Amino acid sequence: MAGQNDTRQTVADNCGTRRRGPTSYTMQDPDVVFGELDLKAGSIFLDLGCGPGDYSIHAAQLVGSAGRVIAVDRDALMTREVENKAQDRGLVNIQTLVQNIMEPLQLGDSSVDVCLISTVMYCLSLEKHVSRLSRDIHRVLKSAGQFAVLECKKEETNFGPPLHIRISAEDVEAVVSRYGFERVGYEDLGFNYLVRFIKK
Repeated sequence: MAGQNDTRQTVADNCGTRRRGPTSYTMQDPDVVFGELDLKAGSIFLDLGCGPGDYSIHAAQLVGSAGRVIAVDRDALMTREVENKAQDRGLVNIQTLVQNIMEPLQLGDSSVDVCLISTVMYCLSLEKHVSRLSRDIHRVLKSAGQFAVLECKKEETNFGPPLHIRISAEDVEAVVSRYGFERVGYEDLGFNYLVRFIKK
């Protein structure tokens, strides 16, 4: 276990200093993902570790002018890419934030309806980083707000992160359930999965 934790910490350090690979958005049908998230017009959507912003752009079209998308990434190049995509599509309801999500989120309490974190958690230490992040997500979500995690399945493939640092839905649930979340759904996306929790 110690060796695995050391490896995960090294990956977390690397994820913090190198640009991530391609977005997971096209690895499955995004309409299935957003069908599960069930965003409404006027919703506030938080995309943590947004990367190039494909989920943010999709969400912005669903929540409409009455809603808002907050796209957060530690890499300013990524947030600028989100801003450029939004401008190209005439979307004015996306706010970008350059921030390391391993630090306290610069968002108000009970200000978000749905939070998505996609193919980011495998970079993090479950006990150290995901525990702290879960507490913070609980803080920023509204009552009965939704927290969704999209990750690669813990199965051997010839692409994606190595098997020994992947995390299963059960791994995620074991941590986040300690911080006021209840699992309400699981969707098999093929190579990936989407597990959803609500704030209790």
